[in-house]
Amino acid sequence: MPLDVVDLRAFYASPLGHVARRFIGQAMLRFWPDCSRQRLLGLGFCTPYLSVLGVGAERVLAFMPAAQGVVNWPSEGLSASALVEPTLLPLPTASVDRIVLAHALEETESPGDMLEEVSRVLSPGGRLIVVAPNRRGLWARMDGTPFGHGRPFSRTQLESLMRSAEFSSENWAEVLYVPPLRRRVLMRSAAVWEQVGAGLSLPFAGVHVIDATKQFYRRAPLRATRRSFAFRPILLPQPAPTQGAAAHRRDGEAG
Repeated sequence: MPLDVVDLRAFYASPLGHVARRFIGQAMLRFWPDCSRQRLLGLGFCTPYLSVLGVGAERVLAFMPAAQGVVNWPSEGLSASALVEPTLLPLPTASVDRIVLAHALEETESPGDMLEEVSRVLSPGGRLIVVAPNRRGLWARMDGTPFGHGRPFSRTQLESLMRSAEFSSENWAEVLYVPPLRRRVLMRSAAVWEQVGAGLSLPFAGVHVIDATKQFYRRAPLRATRRSFAFRPILLPQPAPTQGAAAHRRDGEAG
């Protein structure tokens, strides 16, 4: 069952949600420290991160999947959120410069189709950040958080998906080493968990954060050709008989 936007909003309002937003947002800011004069799109539930990344951006849009639901965002001013079909975005080709996917790829039935549509609306050389639960992490094994729903991914699976959609990974981070338990002791020591986990490159981080670039060109598949050495008959043209030779042949048959 897809996540509901009300549950997502409630999670990010909780202390554990604040921890997730803090460390995922820090990874995003390391990759994109400045989005000035950029057209920024968030697909999924990205409003906790768009508020940080979108400072100085030319335009910021928050698209939320129809199965999830939509909330008004931002709370002040004109709304920039919309309910969409993730594989049929209501945007022209190459119309945005940067896209964030959060709580989106693991919830869709066709992640490849979603990335293909994201590639369509992203300008050549545009940047993409993907936030996806780690298959080997604790957060994907416990359904008390949004990262425990949907389909988690390994690093190899994400690399294959992004390569198929013509994205080249530039930066990769793994965050949320702290266990997803709502205990004050863990919340207070979350920074220590992150430092130790990242420093030792431990494999059980909760979330992948990938920064990728859309390729300028599309690779043409190489097709192997086979050479056949089978002998084939060659038909040679036969000369047509002349008029005099045909008359001589008829005279000979008459005699």
